[in-house]
Amino acid sequence: MNPADWSWVLGIPVLVPFVAAALTLLLARHHTAQRIVSLIALLIVQMDAVFIGYLSVSGPITLDVGGWSAPVGVTLVADRLSALMLVVSVFVTLCVLVYSFTQDPAEGSRLPVAVFQPTFLILSAGVSNAFLTGDLFNLYVGFEILLVASFVLITLGGSRERIRSGTVYVVVSVVSSAIFLIALAMVYAAVGTVNMAQIALRMNSIDPATAQLIEVMLLVAFGVKAAVFPLSAWLPDSYPTAPAPVTAVFAGLLTKVGVYAIIRTQSTIFADPGLNKALMIVALATMVIGILGAVAQDDIKRLLSFTLVSHIGFMLWGVGIGTIDGLAAAVFYTAHHIIVQTALFLVSGLMERVGGSTSLTKLGSLLKIWPFLAIVYLIPALNLAGVPPMSGFLGKVGMIEASARVGSPLDWTLIAGGLVTSLLTLYALLRAWNMAFWQPSTEPVSERPAVPWTMTFATVLLVAASVLLAVLAGPIYRYGYGAATELREQEPYISAVLPEAERGTGQSDDQNGHDSESGATPTLPTPSSPGAPGGIGSANEGER
Repeated sequence: MNPADWSWVLGIPVLVPFVAAALTLLLARHHTAQRIVSLIALLIVQMDAVFIGYLSVSGPITLDVGGWSAPVGVTLVADRLSALMLVVSVFVTLCVLVYSFTQDPAEGSRLPVAVFQPTFLILSAGVSNAFLTGDLFNLYVGFEILLVASFVLITLGGSRERIRSGTVYVVVSVVSSAIFLIALAMVYAAVGTVNMAQIALRMNSIDPATAQLIEVMLLVAFGVKAAVFPLSAWLPDSYPTAPAPVTAVFAGLLTKVGVYAIIRTQSTIFADPGLNKALMIVALATMVIGILGAVAQDDIKRLLSFTLVSHIGFMLWGVGIGTIDGLAAAVFYTAHHIIVQTALFLVSGLMERVGGSTSLTKLGSLLKIWPFLAIVYLIPALNLAGVPPMSGFLGKVGMIEASARVGSPLDWTLIAGGLVTSLLTLYALLRAWNMAFWQPSTEPVSERPAVPWTMTFATVLLVAASVLLAVLAGPIYRYGYGAATELREQEPYISAVLPEAERGTGQSDDQNGHDSESGATPTLPTPSSPGAPGGIGSANEGER
């Protein structure tokens, strides 16, 4: 089977949710029909994502949208990194959708169901677009789709607290988008294109100071969206106020889109590792300060929000190491964190449903009320903390080994910081378990209220997936290692997008593929040649 013959499947994860969103709007008065359409749409996207993952094993596959050749048109690209992120993100979205089917009565306020389903599907389309795009401007469009959809979702119910949190979220997101847009203008002014493969070809030909300024601007823009310290203060105040399924999908996906953008640009576009040490310092600060904030919380949603910030630092650590081993660990840990963090937020929704509050000082005796929930909480909690042999432990060990191979003082400092963060994560999550499940309730213990089966089923499915991630860690880690190798080499991605030097394979007639300065058609450099996109750091992976 020739993967190129199946390139059209790359459009399905973006197109199908948009079409389904329009259809669910037409079915606004038929809630059951809305849910069926949403479920079918995401099931189609999930199967398509798995197929894309299978195709990407043979190398990156591309789709020139509308037949316009890159870099004139928009190109969708699926390599191993984007395929893995797509499979995991759609699975998480599907689970949260099922969780939300019977969530409405539990919210205690008016929840506009007719708006929720189409907006949720648009959010899914935006996430898929961000993971698959090979164009920086289209990545910006994906972020804006996420911004519009997430503002609607975070303010569902129209309460004063949610409107305030949504306003903070939008203001921060708009500032981040403005920085991104300025960086895009700088990229286009410097290299004459926004296609990531072509940017990679031309980045080495511009002034190094200009290239580094562009890199810093992009890192700041993506750092805000990923909630990297010190750009993370907005997150713990915004996420906990939203309905449980909204908080879960935000925690699992939205920050990871920012992390994905950092991994993609730092690997595909910028080969110079000059900012890797700065990334590692930021990673250390994010890990330690985030988890210190979590330890101080007495609300389960705020505690999980701070752990979310903290563990973004682990992913940055893997990127900052600057080797294939470090990048592979970061890719694996990102996939692990999407599943585990979402599962924990869904569990917190069940705790709120049963105990009537998310405050740990008000909860208590949940172990007597529902022993099964105590187990469902404990599994992802231990996984996030990195208790062996779970996937969190395997991802952290991968980063520790990668840093130890390099062996600089900063690497050993990060290893120490990672161990301390893991221990404090274990302490914070077990303390929350003790307060909510073991500690006697201040009020008489009542019978467990009815919990819709869809909420329990979706949560258990995600928890089971987190365990399966450890069972299948070998093949998944190898897949992530292949993704890291492709990213570091750069040439497979560039060749897939621009097989004819600086021209894609579309049908546009006015694209001459000439270099912006000399007018000559450049040849595709290889990673081993001087000045090649992947030349710096390729000979010796240990050097940064």
